[in-house]
Amino acid sequence: MTIRLSREEFVARLRELPPGGRRLVAVAGPPGAGKSTLADWLASELDRASPGRAAVLPMDGFHFDDMVLEARGDRPRKGAPHTFDTGGLTATLKRLVENPRGEIAVPVFDRAIEIARAGARIIGPDVETIVVEGNYLLLDDPAWSPMRAFFDVTAFIDVPEATLRERLAARWVGYGLAEEALDAKLEGNDFPNMRTVIADSVPADFAIVEELPAKHRREP
Repeated sequence: MTIRLSREEFVARLRELPPGGRRLVAVAGPPGAGKSTLADWLASELDRASPGRAAVLPMDGFHFDDMVLEARGDRPRKGAPHTFDTGGLTATLKRLVENPRGEIAVPVFDRAIEIARAGARIIGPDVETIVVEGNYLLLDDPAWSPMRAFFDVTAFIDVPEATLRERLAARWVGYGLAEEALDAKLEGNDFPNMRTVIADSVPADFAIVEELPAKHRREP
C-alpha cells in the first residue's frame, strides 16, 4: 500500500532506516514533477547528519547519444522510454549494490548541451544512500522492470497533470521555443511521456505530495 506524505516526512523515514550497508532509493515521477530538485534536496538533508554519505544517480545520464537517436530515427522522441540505455543503467545499479567498497564513475546529463557526460560523477565507498531519480524507474515494462530488484525504497512524486503541463511549457519557453516548435515538443514528446509514466508505473512505497497538510494525509 502506497503511503502519501510530504518530502519532509519522507526524508524523516529515510533517516529512520537501520544503519549499515548501502541502500538505493528510487525517486520516480513524470516529466516536470521536480525529481532532480527533490533528489538533490534529499541527498543534502541526509548529508547534514553524515556528510558524504549520500549521492544522487540521475537516470538522464543514460540517454542514448544524439548520433544513435538520429540513426534510429528517434531524435524527436528523445526522453521517451526507448531512448535510454536501460541495460547500462541496470548494470550500474547492480555494480553499485554488489561493489559497495569500490569507487564507481557514473554519467550525468548536461542539459545545456543535451549530452550525457561519461564519468562525470564518482560514487565512492563512503556513500551509504544513493538517490536514483528518473521518469521511468517504476515503469511496468520489460526493459525497465529489472531495475526494481535493486531498490530498497521507492517513491513517486504526485503532481497534478495541469501543473505538469504548465511546468513543461515554461521549461521549453525558457529554452527559446515558441508556437509551432513548442507545440511539437510538448504534444509530440513531453505530454505522451508524462501520460506513460502516470499510467504505466507500478505503485511505489511512498507517494510524495507537495504541501500535504497532515489532516488530509491518507493511505489509498
